[in-house]
Amino acid sequence: MDIANIHVMRESLKKLKEICYPHVDDDRWFLNLESTHWLEHVKGILSCGVRIVDIMERCRSSVVIHCSDGWDRTAQLSGLAMLLMDSYYRTIEGFEILIEKEWISYGHKFQQRYGHGDSKHNDEQRAPIFVQFIDAVWQITQQFPCAFEFNDYFLITVLDHLYSCLFGTFLGNSDQQRKKEHVSDNTVSLWTFVNSRKREYVNPLYSPELHDHVLFPVASMRRMQLWTAYYMRWNPRFRPQESEHERNKELFLLCELLREKVAGLQKEVEDKALATAAVQVQI
Repeated sequence: MDIANIHVMRESLKKLKEICYPHVDDDRWFLNLESTHWLEHVKGILSCGVRIVDIMERCRSSVVIHCSDGWDRTAQLSGLAMLLMDSYYRTIEGFEILIEKEWISYGHKFQQRYGHGDSKHNDEQRAPIFVQFIDAVWQITQQFPCAFEFNDYFLITVLDHLYSCLFGTFLGNSDQQRKKEHVSDNTVSLWTFVNSRKREYVNPLYSPELHDHVLFPVASMRRMQLWTAYYMRWNPRFRPQESEHERNKELFLLCELLREKVAGLQKEVEDKALATAAVQVQI
């Protein structure tokens, strides 16, 4: 599949951070961004995911996914393939289950890859594998803005708490370790927090009836975008004057009001139709 190893990915993200904060060189921005190769790596992962879906959906063939160890690129590709093929995984609940199944239960080494409880920032085993997966998901949402129940604030929240260690969801390297340390007994799940305030994470443009099918995003560099809302949010020069999150909340409330109005009008039409039918029967 020609996906680079964890060391290349780690250096790529390091370069990306350096050009995004604290200073941005406007004159050399595109050149600097290209030199990080970050978008190329994300595009490569997305391209492989689309290829897997194409083989399964159009060629009706089975696919075996396995990288050298089985817990990094394997989880990336299987997760993307399932997301593209099954609309359930594009809901908030479905995406939570997808992460639990393909990443957490599968054995992705979150503690090792993100250095939880470790001050060795130059550890060669650290790598942004899960970050790349979430970035690839965000890229898909940009091509299909009405196909996902969750918004980008949801994805940012997931990444924030990948590092925060406030919840037990991403602690440890395996289910065995988490059970041994009684993580579920001593911590709260991130999904409990998310589901308790679900409205904040709902995409107001979500239209499940329009996208209840397999998605085939264009995996091309001309469609790749830098996720500025995540990578550049701490740079004051790129902070939006109006919060996109607040705009989404207002739009969601407006959509709810419109749905209620439509439901009321539909009921009114049905009542009139029934009344008309009753009068005709009497006549």
